[in-house]
Amino acid sequence: MGQFPADAAQIDQRETDRMSKKLFVGGLSWNTTDSELQQAFEACGSVAEAKVITDRETGRSRGFGFVTYEDEGSAGRAVEELNGSTLDGRTIRVDTANDRPRNDRRSDNRW
Repeated sequence: MGQFPADAAQIDQRETDRMSKKLFVGGLSWNTTDSELQQAFEACGSVAEAKVITDRETGRSRGFGFVTYEDEGSAGRAVEELNGSTLDGRTIRVDTANDRPRNDRRSDNRW
């Protein structure tokens, strides 16, 4: 029973480490694909995952995505070098991703 807090702390640290490697990319062209996003960000390091977020109903890009790096140094380099750069003719915003609480979608404040 005494190990539970240590285990929770380790899980929290792993989640923090993962999030510091994950970047938000805004201002994407609706034509940008996952592979184009990955190629653009590989200039700064090894990309574990690159995902353009799409609308569930239409399948069309929502104009933003996420890139996850293998290490924090590459993620930091990408923020410094790619924030404000151009991808597919659009100026993109690159920043560290913020973890959204899991219960955001279950709001009781529905109309």
